[in-house]
Amino acid sequence: MATLSTFLSGAIFMGCVSVALHFLRLWRRTGDRLFAFFIAAFAVLALERIVLVTVSPQNELAPFVYIVRLIAFAIIIAGVIEKNRIR
Repeated sequence: MATLSTFLSGAIFMGCVSVALHFLRLWRRTGDRLFAFFIAAFAVLALERIVLVTVSPQNELAPFVYIVRLIAFAIIIAGVIEKNRIR
């Protein structure tokens, strides 16, 4: 079962990296700062997958890895708020 979990984490990592690269292409084309926030968020999610695979499930600090996911979602929320600010 651990092998399947590692495989799926790798697939999710690859998906996060490809989405970040897609937003990078859009950001270069448009210069919209919202895309930069999405790039940062998906890069953080990709790093979270690396940490999840390297930390053993028996480690007592393993639940704190999910704080990284919270940071990624906070980056997305900050981007949406910044995009919809009244100037």
